[in-house]
Amino acid sequence: MISSKNALSNRNRRLLLLTPPFTQLNTPYPATAYLTGFLRSRGYPVFQADLGIETILALFSRPGLSRLFEEIRAVEDPHPAVVRSLLLKERYLDTVEPVIAFLQGNQPSLATQICKRRFLPEGPRFAALEEDQWAFGSLGITDRAKHLASLYLDDLADLIQGTVAPHFGLSRYAERIATSAASYDPIHQALNAPPGLIDQMLEEVLRPHLETHRPALVGITIPFPGNLYGALRAAAAVRKWNPRVKIALGGGYVNTELRDLAEPRLFDTVDYVALDAGERPLLSLLEFLDRRRTPERLCRTFLRIDGKVRFFNGAPEGDLPFEEIGTPTYDGLPLRRYISLVEMLNPMHRLWSDGRWNKLTVAHGCYWRKCSFCDIGLDYIRRYEPAPATLLADRIDALLKETGESGFHFVDEAAPPSRLADLALALLDRGRSISWWGNIRFEEAFTPDLCRLLAASGCIAVTGGMEVASDRLLALMEKGITVAQVARVAHAFTEAGILVHAYLMYGFPTETPQETVESLERVRQLFAAGVIQSAFWHRFTATRHSPVGLNPDAYGITIAGPAPGPFANNDLIHLDPAGCDPAPFGPGLAKAIYNYMHGVGLETGVRRWFDFPTPKPKVPADLIAQALASPPSTREDLERRLVWLGGTPLLRPLRTQKRAGQVSLIFPGWEEDGEIRLDPPVAGWCRDLLDQSRPRGRKGAPFIRLSEAGGRYPASAGQSFSKFLQSRPWRTLRAAGLLLI
Repeated sequence: MISSKNALSNRNRRLLLLTPPFTQLNTPYPATAYLTGFLRSRGYPVFQADLGIETILALFSRPGLSRLFEEIRAVEDPHPAVVRSLLLKERYLDTVEPVIAFLQGNQPSLATQICKRRFLPEGPRFAALEEDQWAFGSLGITDRAKHLASLYLDDLADLIQGTVAPHFGLSRYAERIATSAASYDPIHQALNAPPGLIDQMLEEVLRPHLETHRPALVGITIPFPGNLYGALRAAAAVRKWNPRVKIALGGGYVNTELRDLAEPRLFDTVDYVALDAGERPLLSLLEFLDRRRTPERLCRTFLRIDGKVRFFNGAPEGDLPFEEIGTPTYDGLPLRRYISLVEMLNPMHRLWSDGRWNKLTVAHGCYWRKCSFCDIGLDYIRRYEPAPATLLADRIDALLKETGESGFHFVDEAAPPSRLADLALALLDRGRSISWWGNIRFEEAFTPDLCRLLAASGCIAVTGGMEVASDRLLALMEKGITVAQVARVAHAFTEAGILVHAYLMYGFPTETPQETVESLERVRQLFAAGVIQSAFWHRFTATRHSPVGLNPDAYGITIAGPAPGPFANNDLIHLDPAGCDPAPFGPGLAKAIYNYMHGVGLETGVRRWFDFPTPKPKVPADLIAQALASPPSTREDLERRLVWLGGTPLLRPLRTQKRAGQVSLIFPGWEEDGEIRLDPPVAGWCRDLLDQSRPRGRKGAPFIRLSEAGGRYPASAGQSFSKFLQSRPWRTLRAAGLLLI
């Protein structure tokens, strides 16, 4: 039995959740928002802060740049570009705060001044404008100014990196020392070095949160390697402020890299390290701190006892169902102070850095769970739990009300098609006008009709893993797709007005130079056909928790290291006797994609992008065109739901002698109005069908299926229902926005 006194202490323990430098600058990383919303729903006083955006704003200010230039003056034998920046110091000091305000959306009138190219000091990054002039010239004035202002910040970031903070980046901090860090030594040395300028600013923006909220527990998320150093610097600052405050780490980096943690020195800086979904570990930890739970009953938590790292996972409770984690809250985060950047002119690629996105998840985990390069055994992939569409729509409504922002990014591993369809219908039913994008698999379940439905609900873009553009390698990695399938699905999205980004991979086990070059040729054809607008190549890495890492013999490779260490253990070094060394291909692949995303080089051979001899691709020049020309099934699935995207239909009698006895069905379509002429019984049936198939105002009523509609088809019609489904009027309705879902 828990006493009322203990229950009271449960409610009085104040928590502060932190995102360390650096993630996106345009929108908050969602981890603290999820946990804050959940813990507040359980009655805990929880606060959150994004140290990344606050550090950036402290740096890119007149006082911040003044401190930067003072430190740069002490640099010996500076590069000529650094000397030039010092000579332009006053211009940088005068412009930095107006530029930040403009990128925050607070000074739109500054766009004209920026575009004149006399307002901003221009450094090396502006040289790229000559290559991109054709695309730059097609932008509106605000986007041009955003791009120029982004180059201005990139110049400053390069200046910082080249002088006082070699590990600095706008979206990462000291990433290199955290990557494949089996030994803690480099991190320990960095933490014990005197704090640099960025470290000092991090501590300065953290302190007011500590003074204001006086937390008993500080939780720090580490989503990526580029957040580890910042997280530990923040933890050290908390220790310095008050050694009695407890500190816990969690997040994506912890979940994948620190599962075998045995490094006791980490616990000089923090007290607890929790794995996987954070809700249950935090609840258990809070009860432990209130002496209502023993260490043995903690949930997936490391701590140091008598100088040794111990792992406890004896909590009798399971993870909370995805439906019960509640709605994220951004309360406490400076939403109006985030910075939208346009570093790349490609309209799909800029979504990651431009605009404010409320982040939500359609389903926890992945419904496929077979890809051999993926950590499918870990909780964030393995435990698949979708949320009902009505619950997701409720969460969207709550965030719309709280933030005033109508942009949403679904950050699933892969959002399931059926759940997206239900969510789209729920949004249309409620009349919500939002813009959203998310990650998907290139499943054939994404039919042209489903893509049109998603677009009608506000979908503006999707991202998906194509990985290796080779059917042999796709089968080996158990991706469950083919190149032709990707082409058709991407085409369906593009035809619906939805942008498509493809994640690409090179260097998969047994991949040959011939296959790498041919993969690039297939990707070139996809860009040339206009079915994808953006892509990114990343090099394959075997990991300990993936099928490749767990069973390397099945993929023709051997693991050559590294030996397990006491700290981070995930990335593996592998030898691939049947494949090739992928390293030389990386720069050429990246250069090709960069040009393709700007519409350049699509008509030339792919071997031009490499500075060494490569095999000639043997891919048919019309491979993707042939895939897109393959006719889809013309048979209408009788068990699919009918959804009408258009407006209210109207019947009007025809008075012409030629059409005597027929009526006109006039309807506002999804994209354009339409009209069909039918016999009265069929016209009335069509009108009722469209009315009954509209998403708006259904209040939970089910959509009718095509088979049900066939049962109501008038017996007096001049042709059978199956014949009508092949008629021109039916095709007109389908083209106008009558969908089968």
